[in-house]
Amino acid sequence: MPQRIVIGMTGATGQIYGIRALQLLRETEYEVHLILSDAGKINVSQEADYEVSEVSELADVVHDVKNIGAETASGSFRTEGMLIAPCSMKTLSNIAHGSSGDLITRSADVALKERRPLVLMPREKPFNRIHLKNMLEVTDAGAIVFPPFPSFYQGPTDLDDMITRTTARALSQLSVDVEVDEWEGLSSSHSP
Repeated sequence: MPQRIVIGMTGATGQIYGIRALQLLRETEYEVHLILSDAGKINVSQEADYEVSEVSELADVVHDVKNIGAETASGSFRTEGMLIAPCSMKTLSNIAHGSSGDLITRSADVALKERRPLVLMPREKPFNRIHLKNMLEVTDAGAIVFPPFPSFYQGPTDLDDMITRTTARALSQLSVDVEVDEWEGLSSSHSP
């Protein structure tokens, strides 16, 4: 049986994180199932300089967000987990409150009930109290909240490098290893 990863892309800003996850996963043996929301399709074209068809071609299987009967909606369809990148606050709220009105939220609910990794990359700033409470709710249910905050200790050279490293770290929460340089600690010249 193939190892499968589900990628959900919602309408939040930050479509490049979902696209980069798909690009990184193309270099692995995982079977990738993509669920792209209608708002996500709009934002892909607006902010990522990609056509929806180009993004869809990066996945092995593309599911219609309205098809609540797709295979990812069942716990008997085994996966290694799910990444939602970007994750809108609407989607995060729906997951936190068990509202599975579309295939992204239903697939996330399945990941939680089956105790599979669910990684959410919420894109909002600043967070209000409701956002924070919902993040706590999904964390208590077993999800991993992974805001796409870049790290700087490895000396990224450009925005693309920061996006790749951040996305690779999110995928590592699903035990997906992709080729990026690991941090090797501080050199002796940086020690106090």
